[in-house]
Order: sequence, then C-alpha cells, then structure tokens
Amino acid sequence: MSEKPVLLVHPLGYSKEAARADIARKANLMPPLGLAMIAAWLENHGITADIVDCFADPDSDRAIVDYVREKRPAFVGFSCTTSSFIDGHRLALMVRDIDPAVKTVFGGAHVSALREKVIEKYPGVDFVVVGEGEECTRELIESGGDGVEGIKGLVYRSAGMAVFTGFRKELLDLDSLPFPAYEKLVGFPEKYKLPIFNYPHTPSTSCISSRGCPYACSYCDRSVFRRSFRYNSADYLYRHLQYLKEKFAIRHVNFYDDQFTFNRERVEEFCRLIMDNSLGMTFNCAVRAEHIDFDLLKLMKKAGCWMISLGIETGDPDLLAQHRQNPDLEMLAGKIRLIHKAGIRVKGLLMMGLPGESESSIKKSMEYVFSLPVDDFNLSKFTPFPGSPLYQNVNDLGEFTEDWERMDCMDFLFIPNGMTRERLDELFINFYKSHYTRIKVLLGYVAMLWKSPDSWRRFIVDFLSFWRFAHANRRMMKKK
Repeated sequence: MSEKPVLLVHPLGYSKEAARADIARKANLMPPLGLAMIAAWLENHGITADIVDCFADPDSDRAIVDYVREKRPAFVGFSCTTSSFIDGHRLALMVRDIDPAVKTVFGGAHVSALREKVIEKYPGVDFVVVGEGEECTRELIESGGDGVEGIKGLVYRSAGMAVFTGFRKELLDLDSLPFPAYEKLVGFPEKYKLPIFNYPHTPSTSCISSRGCPYACSYCDRSVFRRSFRYNSADYLYRHLQYLKEKFAIRHVNFYDDQFTFNRERVEEFCRLIMDNSLGMTFNCAVRAEHIDFDLLKLMKKAGCWMISLGIETGDPDLLAQHRQNPDLEMLAGKIRLIHKAGIRVKGLLMMGLPGESESSIKKSMEYVFSLPVDDFNLSKFTPFPGSPLYQNVNDLGEFTEDWERMDCMDFLFIPNGMTRERLDELFINFYKSHYTRIKVLLGYVAMLWKSPDSWRRFIVDFLSFWRFAHANRRMMKKK
C-alpha cells in the first residue's frame, strides 16, 4: 500500500466569478458530508486523506495545484453531482497535467448512475466508485490501482474498455463508521451556512443519520444506495451530536435524512436521551407524513426540534398520484397542522414542472400550500437526473435539454408537454412572490428577528442578491 496521501475534492461546477453572485451559495452552504465520512474512514485505516471544498472556497484551483505539487498524492478523488461533474473532469485533467502518476477516482450519484459511460467518454477518469464509497475507496487505494478486478463496486479501464465489477452485496453497519472528519473542512463550522430562517442559533451544521430511502418516487435518483435503507442507532446519534457540541460548539443541527422518523422507536429513544442529558442544542429534520403523529411531535418538540420539512411536491392530487406512493394530500394537510400545533416550524418542499404539470396543477399547488400553516417552503424546478425512474423515458413526456452543468434544479431544462419555458418561469416567480407577500408569512419572518437573528443579518447583507433572484429568477449573474 502506498504511503502517499489522498486528496478528496468537492467541485464547484461553475466559474469562481459566478460563485460570488450565486444566490444558492449565499442562502445555503452545506459541508460535503460524504467526503468527510470517506476521509474519516480512510484515516481510521491508516490512509491520510485531505479535503478541498470548492463550494466553500471557489478559488480552489490554486489549492489543488499546490497540494498535488507538494504532497504528490497517489489518488485524487472527486465527489460530483450531475451539475458539477464536468468541472470535476476539468480538475482531473489539470491534476494529470501536474503529475501524470496520479490516479483519479469519481464517486456520487451521477457517476453511479452512468457507470461505464463515464469511463468510456471521459479520459480524465481512471476509476468510478459505484454506490457506497467507504470500503470500495479504501480497497482501491490499498491496491494502488493495480489488480482491481476483485474490488466490487468499481468501474475501471482495461485494454481500452470500461469494466464494471458489480455491485457490493455487503453494506456497512452505519454505527461502525467514525464521525465525519469535520476538522478536514477548512473554516468549519463558521464558513458553512444552513438556509436562512432555517435555524435559531449558530454555529450550526448538517448531519446525516441514515442512508437510502424505503420509498420509490419517480423523480428520485436511487443509484447510490439503490433500494437499501439503514440508519444509525439513537445512541450513536446522541454521541454524534455530543461530539459536535464539545469539539465545535455546534448549537443547531439539520438532519439531512430523507426519512428521519421512519423508525419511531429510534426517534423516541433519541429524544429521551437528549431530554435526560441535555446538550443545549436544537435540530431540524425531514419526514414523511405517514411516519409522524401528535405524541411523537410533542416529544420531538421537547427534545429541541425546531423545524420539520415535508415533501409536498404538488398540490394537485392527480399529478401527485403519477409520481409518488400514497399520494394522500388530505392526510398530508392534517399532519402539517399537527406539526404547527406542536409548536414546530413547518417547511414545505415542492417541485414545479413535473411531467404532467399544467397551469391548472400549479394553481392547485398554490391554493393547497396557502391554505396550510406552512412557515417556509422551497420550490425547485423538476430535473430528470440519471438514475431516476423518469429519466429513462423523459423525452416522451416533454422537451428535455440535457445540459449537465445546468442540472441543479434551478433551471427549467425539462418542459412538460403543453407548457413553455417562459410560462413556467413566470409561474415560478409568481408562486414565490405570492407566498412572501402574504401578511401571515411576513409576520412570521418579522418574528425571526428574535427567533433567528443571524438569518436576518445574512439577509440584510445579501439583500440585493435575493432581490435580483426574486425579480429575475436567475441563480447567478454569470455562468461559464
């Protein structure tokens, strides 16, 4: 095994000049938890791993160049979304120019979905890790990149052909994982920011306590964890928060899980651990309506739950039934009211532009959301990602411009049959404006002056950027 270090990179996906005006970065800058988990796993196995997060520091090309020249890493790994993959490949070629001996490895949902196609088309990619990354990456690094045919979950190049070794059958027990190597993230936690008005105190951060999802919605990419679903125990979860509090003085955590409350007993035990041994922390989580009730919500509130997010997707029952299991909007509305009754903030998560979307369905979504005690909401633009069920036949359902660098849910690249891009953009802006000009919503944000003062500070500092986005519907002023 090489004693050389490994560099893990989180590509930005667009130019550093555009990043300065990127409203998405100003509103939400999440630490690359996947890379931090892999770094911790490698370090536990005697492999030195460092991280460069280009999102946190858009001017990172120089840091990568300097690292490769000075440390001569054996591998440079890239964790990419669809929108950041091209930039990741650019960086891989840059690294190769500096040191041709460096081997490049790519992971994440995008390459897990496309597998052999990535190796075939992009010469800067030596290896692709498919699915869960820790063990496959460790085995690859320990092999030095030679004799890798027995490493499951790997795509590599052999005699000019792409070879996939097959999916890994044994997945990790999540309680066996070390806590993410947050200390490898330069500027953590101060440099990273949760969405504004989504937290009461700072420092704050994100945390993941599960992998996968037991459901199979039409728009979700399942290429990394496929149909598996695992989660940390309540004890591990409490110790994780305790670690964040003691080492980094974290005061609020956002659980970045798809289904935080799926196992009721786990959540109850976790809440009781916090109540019996207070950490002085609050938390957010995301749930499905089927897995909450008023008794559980009251317990979560006592334990410090500050906000709950739910996937609404659309307020049109017929459209929802095409894309999601158990499409019961009446039940969902009742659970939203229960969250509000328990004294927990409610955030609704919606999509516009799903296949089958129409002006009528968008109007129904607005009426549905505005009839409920929703404190905040996020409206994304539907994007058919490789690995999602809809991707396979999306061109039969509308017009799709597959521009990877713009596939960040901030552009209407898919236009449903019967709609136009211009009209979707108009309706998108109207939806947001209609929400944020309602009296009860405005009063709710006024209350954030004392409930989340740091959010107001950030909003005032970047007011012009938020104003431009609200009126122009443009994430950033420039793109490369």
